[in-house]
Amino acid sequence: MNRERSVLAESGNARISQLALSTRPRARADADVTVASRSVAPELADLAKASSAAKLDTKTLDQLPRATGDAQWQCLAVAIYHEARGEPLAGQIAVAEVILNRVDSRSYPNTVCGVTNQGVSRGRSCQFSYACDGRSDAMAQAGPRARAEKLAAIMLAGRPRIVTDGATHFHATRVSPSWARQMTRTASIGHHRFYRSGTRVAQR
Repeated sequence: MNRERSVLAESGNARISQLALSTRPRARADADVTVASRSVAPELADLAKASSAAKLDTKTLDQLPRATGDAQWQCLAVAIYHEARGEPLAGQIAVAEVILNRVDSRSYPNTVCGVTNQGVSRGRSCQFSYACDGRSDAMAQAGPRARAEKLAAIMLAGRPRIVTDGATHFHATRVSPSWARQMTRTASIGHHRFYRSGTRVAQR
């Protein structure tokens, strides 16, 4: 309870908090909670399931214990790190939501690693650019790495996906991909824009 009270007392950037902590969380069945949810630290699991009033900010993350997990957790952490480590916290959460929304969709692989590595075996047409840019996927910066790992654990533990309204796609604001014109934009956070299909994607 002390941890939850301290989390509730935290005050972060008002705009980011509003984006990341909408008062309209979606109910999620236990079956939708992905791997690693049973083995995360209690503090991370509690934060994932805390009420929507709880403030999740970088100070809160930095005070939480180190996160560990399985291969799926690692894949999610690496994706958050490489795609969004320079983004506001809401933007990092949004990238995680896109990946987990794809896992839940019949249109994509049904594991985190399957989603983040889609297209890698072909050497092109990767769904996530870091996976095919020829650079190391190591998370070299300690602070952003720790936050990405904790965020990955929190999201896998069942934090409501309330930032992107079901988005399955995103792109950097510096580019204008043709596919974006055929989709519904759901959010614009930091240097990324987020989209979903005009109709909800079929769920498993």
